[in-house]
Amino acid sequence: MNNTKIRLDCIPGTLCDERLWSRLAPALGHAFDLQHVPLHQARTRPQMQQIIASHSAPQAHLVGFSLGAYLALEHALAHPQRVKSLTLIANSAQGLLPAEIEARQRIVAMLERNAYAGITRQRLRELLHPLHLDDVAITGLIQQMGLDLGKDVLLAQFLTTIDRPDLMARLPELDFPVLIVGAEDDKLVNPDDLRAMAARLPQATLHLLKDNTGHMIPLEAPGALAQAMRAHLEAASDFNDNDGHRVMPPPLLQNQ
Repeated sequence: MNNTKIRLDCIPGTLCDERLWSRLAPALGHAFDLQHVPLHQARTRPQMQQIIASHSAPQAHLVGFSLGAYLALEHALAHPQRVKSLTLIANSAQGLLPAEIEARQRIVAMLERNAYAGITRQRLRELLHPLHLDDVAITGLIQQMGLDLGKDVLLAQFLTTIDRPDLMARLPELDFPVLIVGAEDDKLVNPDDLRAMAARLPQATLHLLKDNTGHMIPLEAPGALAQAMRAHLEAASDFNDNDGHRVMPPPLLQNQ
């Protein structure tokens, strides 16, 4: 039996790196090989797309979070022949909410005048469910990624991606399995947008988390995310050995 792992090319969000996936990887199990797309190395929108193209497989299972999910959608629309499946986490194809655009413009104006001191408590309240605000394992990781990546990365990512064209009308073009994962309590993404996306995609699965989860789904709800992703990839007929027999996915992890 062929035990080849399924490669997932993972695109992080704003001011995130491979540590974003540190809780998801063990929850997914050994059947998956998570490859990190180093989005933080880009300084322009074209560079972001070039990094996604050069760091993803010719037939990719793309996984994107937040900004990374929007860019994954752009990549898939530009190169549909290069995508086998898409997992979009905490992102609207309609772009940013007006309140989020205003918040980012305020942060940019402040950053251009001052040194970057890291992610503020106010910003954490926007990113996380209240239940996780005192979970140092989560808040500490988010703050450390912010400090390590720093002001230049944050400015580049904010300035080049505040303008996100509405991609809703083009979603019917994507005729491969697409998993959309969101949270009802996400302050940055309207769950109704995700329902509208699922209605327009030919092969969509929508998974909305209802309890104790904000925007940072890979860190706040890795078990639920992994469960949805395994079902999605299994349905895409990817648990196969060379003889075409189905290989059982790893057991589902509950209550994580």
